[in-house]
Amino acid sequence: MSDLQDYIGRTEETKDELPIGPANALRGVLDSHRDLFKVGDALPPQWHWLYFLPQVAQKDIGADGHPKLGGFLPDTGLPRRMFAGARVTYRSPLVLGQPAQRQSQIISIDEKDGKSGKLVFVTVAHEYMQGGTLALTEEQTVVYREAATAPAATAPQKRAKPLPKLDAKAAITPDTAMLFRFSALTYNAHRIHYDRDYAVQEEFYPDLVVHGPLTAILLLDLFHKENPERAVEFYEFRGTAPFFVNRAMTLGIAHDGAHALEWRLTAFDEQGQTGHQATVRAAGDV
Repeated sequence: MSDLQDYIGRTEETKDELPIGPANALRGVLDSHRDLFKVGDALPPQWHWLYFLPQVAQKDIGADGHPKLGGFLPDTGLPRRMFAGARVTYRSPLVLGQPAQRQSQIISIDEKDGKSGKLVFVTVAHEYMQGGTLALTEEQTVVYREAATAPAATAPQKRAKPLPKLDAKAAITPDTAMLFRFSALTYNAHRIHYDRDYAVQEEFYPDLVVHGPLTAILLLDLFHKENPERAVEFYEFRGTAPFFVNRAMTLGIAHDGAHALEWRLTAFDEQGQTGHQATVRAAGDV
């Protein structure tokens, strides 16, 4: 662990021209209500995940499909990794068709013991700049886990529970085509999202895993559809349980009565169990 602490403070810079192609492609994947994008349009919240992608050589890809560790991100000695969540503050929109930069820094590395064994949480802070202006800041947390050696003990089937009161909801069933297209757009070769044999036989999931960022974007797209006049100022999300391909999900939005400009965004599985929780805070001016 002492060697891992040496990674704290490590930095990296990434540049991107923000072409309109990826944004329009994601619009298609989501069956989004949004109009086709053109140069000069604002990039929707969290769609920056389509850009600033690592251009890793094929020889530097690991067995799981991720870039091998030990470069910018530390080699924790734990082979499994998942995107655990993020906190994002929006200051001004990134504009399509204009160059932008991302400055990244590792700010914390924490070791914990979980039910499945040792865990290491790595948090990276990003600053996105365009035209000399800070557009947004983001903290991403990735969790590293021990290798799976056998399927997890089958948990008792949870009784279906009614959904809480929601202001808006939408049903969606991510299929293999959606997962594959999102993997391609985000240059994410993690095999749990498209290689069923790997997901089941190597990582012992019951099926292909839906991307956490895809769920986060689906929730925000629903929020925009229901609140098109609202500009997002802050977004925080975390995954609490995986979703799997070809299984129905319900996306829900509920206004936080205690905070006029905050909403709770939640994704539920077929049994009504929560797998993704988020908070949106809108800007005060409409």
